[in-house]
Amino acid sequence: MVKYKPELKAQIVHEYLSTAQSTYDLSKKYHIGKRQIAKWIQGYRLNGPDVLKRRRHKRNFTADFKINVINYYQTHEDSMAEVAARFNVSPPQISVWRSRFEREGITALNPQPKGRPPKVNHPKKQRRQLAHQSELDRLKEELAKKNQELYETKMERDILKKSLTLFGPSKPGRKRK
Repeated sequence: MVKYKPELKAQIVHEYLSTAQSTYDLSKKYHIGKRQIAKWIQGYRLNGPDVLKRRRHKRNFTADFKINVINYYQTHEDSMAEVAARFNVSPPQISVWRSRFEREGITALNPQPKGRPPKVNHPKKQRRQLAHQSELDRLKEELAKKNQELYETKMERDILKKSLTLFGPSKPGRKRK
């Protein structure tokens, strides 16, 4: 993928807007695809001159932003390219967000953790971490574990009670001779 300097992009857009040259004429003059020039012009019209600058950092989008983009695309009669230019994202990205949202719901739009998952903690490291934790944090964590165990046992008990009411007590079967 060829990257063009922001100055060149601005010059081409300015030349398009100030003169009556078409994107075809500009593409012949600068040896750049007319679709690329049209994208720059559309982005400039919708979002201003900042669109022409190169991004230095990767952008992170919130789930709310993604939902707004999907909602806009579905409620308006604009094409995906026009919506992408309006929100300054790429059209395939909108398509990916939309398909994830349709398959898995809003949780799929939340930012995903990057990188490898951490290795399994060794018992020595766990002991060191516990030593550094404050006593209050350790007790809170222990209480949460105990509450979870209690909840699970109550659920098991309730399931057993319900099965007894539905199916009756189990009776040992008689063996026939």
